[in-house]
Amino acid sequence: MQTRFPDIHDVIIAGAGPVGLFLACELRLAGLSVLVLEQAQDPHSPLKQLPFGLRGLSIPTTEAFHRRGLLEEIVAAQRAKSGAIESAAHWMRQARRPAGHFAGLQFFQDDVDAAKWSWRLPTPADAGVAVDMESLETVLAARASGMGADIRRGFGVTAVAPSDHDVTVQAAGETFRGRWLVGCDGGRSTVRKSCGFDFTGTDPEFTGYSIEVELADAEKLSPGRNSTAAGMYTYAPPGTIALVDFDGGAFHRTAPITLDHVQEVLRRVSCTDVTIIALRLASTWTDRARQASTYRKGRVLLAGDAAHTHSPLGGQGLNLGLGDAMNLGWKLAATIRRSAPCDLLDSYSRERHPVGAQILDWSRAQVAIMRPAPSARALQAIIRDLIATRDGASYFAERVRGVSLRYDLGGSHPLVGRSVPDFALPDGATVGEHLRTAKGLLLDFDVRPSLQALASRWDDRIAYVAGEPRDRLGLSTVLVRPDGFVAWASDGAPNHDEAVEALSRWFGA
Repeated sequence: MQTRFPDIHDVIIAGAGPVGLFLACELRLAGLSVLVLEQAQDPHSPLKQLPFGLRGLSIPTTEAFHRRGLLEEIVAAQRAKSGAIESAAHWMRQARRPAGHFAGLQFFQDDVDAAKWSWRLPTPADAGVAVDMESLETVLAARASGMGADIRRGFGVTAVAPSDHDVTVQAAGETFRGRWLVGCDGGRSTVRKSCGFDFTGTDPEFTGYSIEVELADAEKLSPGRNSTAAGMYTYAPPGTIALVDFDGGAFHRTAPITLDHVQEVLRRVSCTDVTIIALRLASTWTDRARQASTYRKGRVLLAGDAAHTHSPLGGQGLNLGLGDAMNLGWKLAATIRRSAPCDLLDSYSRERHPVGAQILDWSRAQVAIMRPAPSARALQAIIRDLIATRDGASYFAERVRGVSLRYDLGGSHPLVGRSVPDFALPDGATVGEHLRTAKGLLLDFDVRPSLQALASRWDDRIAYVAGEPRDRLGLSTVLVRPDGFVAWASDGAPNHDEAVEALSRWFGA
């Protein structure tokens, strides 16, 4: 084996999917040296272009991209494929605007009461965005490479050896060293397995299929989502189909996916005698739901599917992983630059683990009402009635969109731990635009010289922004972390000691 020890990298990232690439961008914003090792030689895959591969981005995700100047690029890249989107969404075009679904049970925008989210202000991140994986990865890879991240494809990680001072990684017959390693290498993560992370949860109940086929008699399938006595299938004409077969996950990655097998499963699940002429693309997935007990062991961290895996129902997995990257990037950078308080990096697992656990349970709940059983049908009917009410639709919208996300950061103010409102500031910029340098913000709406003097003590880590915004929501002062979450807030005259405590807690001495 050829062994090569280059200059040690600040961070090695295993995996060049959206999570690994976004994390690379975050770390490069801080000026760190970043090496991304990816197993696949070619980033392009036909499976990433399937219409059912479109992922709806949650509000925390679109906010993160807006705060880093990526949202417009991603939207533009996806618009280039607008024809594919329209084809895939043809059966979804309805008189009422859909706002999302829970296990296929649709709820609608005109039923959602957005007034419940009184802490939110209008923002470009509110626009619904759906992307395919290829478009998203192309934008993120271009941004990461343009910022100086070293992305090496065909370099799948095969072994990891952490020490107290660094981490040695073997990939494609070569050896690399990094001060830190982040595993973003998927549900079968080599990093997670090599470093002995616990990964526990529930076993699968079904094998899911995403297929592109040519049908002899497409009229036998009903477009849209369909529950049957044997399972569930979703059909987008002319030949894109997703289906779930409640076989306990028996077929997932156990045998080649043949036309005969797919036809047998499709006929059984759809309860029709539909005939497949050609099988063009096919992949399988399951509802296995597992999570690492911690996202950090020494100098090794996990993010994305390496830290948590579940069914792709509702598209929550991508958003969950991108949230990991946004939460982790600035904390790891501050730790490496030695400007962080001693326990800042541990807050990554403390904050993100409960969010992951909640999404796993959300996924399990959807599976519970999809089962081909009378009890599941009865539960589905009750959920359908609830989701059609204003309170019900608002609850599901809040959960699906991620509006309810709040970290437990302590403090008595109701805004602490929530995403900062996108205040329109006197300088013509919004809070989201001020966050593009990945520095924290001290927003002073009453222009107090004492706060400006206080902020100057951390001027290499935070920006002081003064002046009354268009709508201040009754606030006088807000301390914002680099990821856009509120660390401290005050409605009246700010308490100097509280401000110093919050600044020291998140930005160091």
